[in-house]
Amino acid sequence: MLTAQIRTDMVSAMKAKDDLKRDTLRGALSAFTNELVAKGRKPTEELSDADAVTVLKRLGKQRKEAAEVYTKGGRAELAEKELSELKIIESYLPQMASREDIEKVARKKMQELGIEAGSPAEALAKAGKLTGVVMKEFAGTADGNLVKEVIASLFA
Repeated sequence: MLTAQIRTDMVSAMKAKDDLKRDTLRGALSAFTNELVAKGRKPTEELSDADAVTVLKRLGKQRKEAAEVYTKGGRAELAEKELSELKIIESYLPQMASREDIEKVARKKMQELGIEAGSPAEALAKAGKLTGVVMKEFAGTADGNLVKEVIASLFA
């Protein structure tokens, strides 16, 4: 289980006196507990791996957004800390699909659905439908922004 792995790694980070990793993993475990409570379950239960991945993705997205805000605000040291935490969180996430994989699936789905690029208005509607189908195919292992980019390039 992912939760148990993170808990074990947190203990290892404590022993190694790796404050950044310890604090990041402690925050993730806290988010897992919050997720359990939000779902009406006991905080002592363990979160399923699928739910844990969802929470980790949310934490990763928060770190990316915070790093961008800090960078824009001229706080490079805080942005660097957020990006370091992001790397730790991403190490527990499943490998994301590559641009090439997404493009292969998108082209295949376009053929299956009989979608061709038409007028800009039609293309926009078809791109939305195709995006949904492709995202469903990858079941959370593809970055939504990358999927949108790939599909937009297919209709360009």
